[in-house]
Amino acid sequence: MSQQRRQPWIVGVSGASGTPFAAAVLRGLLAAGESVDLVVSRASRLTLLDETGIAFRDAHWQEDLLSWLARGADGKPHTFDVGDAQIEGVRHWAAGDLGAGPSSGSYPAKGMLIVPASTACVAGVALGLSKDLLQRAASVTLKERRKLVVTVRETPLSGQTLKHLVSLDEAGAVVLPASPAFYAGATHIQDLVDFVAGRVLDAAGVPHDLYRRWEGELGGGSRGARP
Repeated sequence: MSQQRRQPWIVGVSGASGTPFAAAVLRGLLAAGESVDLVVSRASRLTLLDETGIAFRDAHWQEDLLSWLARGADGKPHTFDVGDAQIEGVRHWAAGDLGAGPSSGSYPAKGMLIVPASTACVAGVALGLSKDLLQRAASVTLKERRKLVVTVRETPLSGQTLKHLVSLDEAGAVVLPASPAFYAGATHIQDLVDFVAGRVLDAAGVPHDLYRRWEGELGGGSRGARP
């Protein structure tokens, strides 16, 4: 009996501030039973170290990923209960490995989520530079007409970056700024992070319960962020 072919979501983490967004998206994908191919850029490792104190190492990526996913958006460790079993569906690819699976259109993938996306990453993908595996995988996703969600995290945005974002939209990508809303009744920084992560998963068509959805009733947000 043939086994079902693995078809992951590629998650690219670039060097923009906002590593808690990436952690929330990863937790959401894994909770939904999705497989994940993870690409952590060199620049994002500096951001991750600065924002969490975690040094993401290729040789010890499982250990470092567990520490990252367990940390809350407020920086507190062990906020989330994440164990080895939860990351069994994750495959890590080094950012410099341009011969990795996601660098080819024949590699089976559902699509790609770039969370967060720096302006440098946005430019590289829009221009098709493919300077590392993250950019190459995004270019492959576009050319194969698969879902690409670009969660840009920067403010203010320059005119050049806006042009790059329009180019990505025209190429079929979903441009999703990391802009939290407040109608869901956020009471904690994690609620704001989870709202953005939930919108990313919405764009990918992945079910989740990360935030309270608008139901057309005023005052719903005052009852709290969770159903």
